[in-house]
Amino acid sequence: MSRMVKFLLVEDDDDHANLVKRNLSRARVANCVTHVPDGAEALAYLRKQGPHADAERPDVVLLDLKLPKVDGLEVLEAIRADADLRDLPVVVLTTSDAEADRERAYQHHVNSYLVKPVDFEKFRQMVNDLSLYWGVWNVLPPSAKGE
Repeated sequence: MSRMVKFLLVEDDDDHANLVKRNLSRARVANCVTHVPDGAEALAYLRKQGPHADAERPDVVLLDLKLPKVDGLEVLEAIRADADLRDLPVVVLTTSDAEADRERAYQHHVNSYLVKPVDFEKFRQMVNDLSLYWGVWNVLPPSAKGE
């Protein structure tokens, strides 16, 4: 059984953001994507600050690592340190396959670490699989649905 999945996409590269959004929209799972371009805005969105006061909590955060203002690993650390956000699933979606980045992300309890394939078809398949996993197979924490 599928359900609407709300993604927060944190990505500073507009081409990459459009590619992710386009492939999520083509996936066979209903989803809604909100895009923010940097780590500071991601934290403001998640904390419902400023223009994001009425923001809905996403079901999953898709987080790039190399971000302006606050980098992705700092965003992940802030999410895990916040009692209201720490159970929020976070998927790192990055071009970095650096061992230090992977190690630090997993030390801060990232749910998945995905390296963007260069090949378009592989990237499309990865985004489709990601959508199916979070939209069909994965059971979200109770706080995600206000339970």
